[in-house]
Amino acid sequence: MEKLQSYKLRVALNFEGFQYQLGDFQLRVGKVVPNHSENLRGIVMEMEYLPISSMEKSRQLMEEFFEVWQEAMSKSSLPGRFMHIEPNFAEYGLSDYYTPQHTAVQYANVMAQLIATVQAVQSVRN
Repeated sequence: MEKLQSYKLRVALNFEGFQYQLGDFQLRVGKVVPNHSENLRGIVMEMEYLPISSMEKSRQLMEEFFEVWQEAMSKSSLPGRFMHIEPNFAEYGLSDYYTPQHTAVQYANVMAQLIATVQAVQSVRN
């Protein structure tokens, strides 16, 4: 059947998690698990500083947060690695001011990265 290319391997991922707010900071943390599986494929974290909607103006604050997070994670014994994925929003016609469309682009990029990882693992098994 593979030679016939009559089917396409599909990957479906579930995102589920929580949203936390402390003062002006909003943090969304979720786990990513393939459908019909309990194997964790990733943890997604999104941080938002509510008073500033300009990504350029909030960049330094966000970078400092992620540096602290990455340092804390490197001291833990958790498997895996931390990846900071920041799409080029201009490619999608999005401005510097953060909107729900920016969130959608971010999640689509994260999905693409995770699906590539899942497919790589599946191809090694086959």
